[in-house]
Amino acid sequence: MIEHRILFVCLGNICRSPMAEGVFRHLVAARGAAGRFQIDSAGTGAWHVGEPPDGRAQEVVRDRGIDISAQRARRVELDDFERFDMLLAMDRSNRTALQRLAPEAHRDKPLLLLSFAPDCKRRDVPDPYFGGADGFDYVLDLIESASAGLFEALVGRDRFV
Repeated sequence: MIEHRILFVCLGNICRSPMAEGVFRHLVAARGAAGRFQIDSAGTGAWHVGEPPDGRAQEVVRDRGIDISAQRARRVELDDFERFDMLLAMDRSNRTALQRLAPEAHRDKPLLLLSFAPDCKRRDVPDPYFGGADGFDYVLDLIESASAGLFEALVGRDRFV
């Protein structure tokens, strides 16, 4: 039974949010909770709709045992605010864009992903698109930390291992 519906959001939905979707999907499956979650990702912009994740994003997650190659970019839609319990933005800019788009009743749904990262001083997951491969590794580290914290916040550490 689906208990939690989560949408990860970045700008173009080809780097950060597909990585977050893949990491979180992998984490909940590994902890035996996949059936309790609906997980998706989207972008606030439409530049890459229909495209697969950036090759560098695919490579860095594949190196950690996660395949995101089947994902396709899409843009956030108004009904996402109804369909999902949480919209987790990768940065403050995308959170602001979500809040502007959200119907009044759902303006509190957009949150920052890194608010779930224990001991992380950053608020924004940096966009690695215009940088090198090392930026993707760093972003993946942040996403993995926040994903573990998110899972713990939603399900609890002791119930699944």
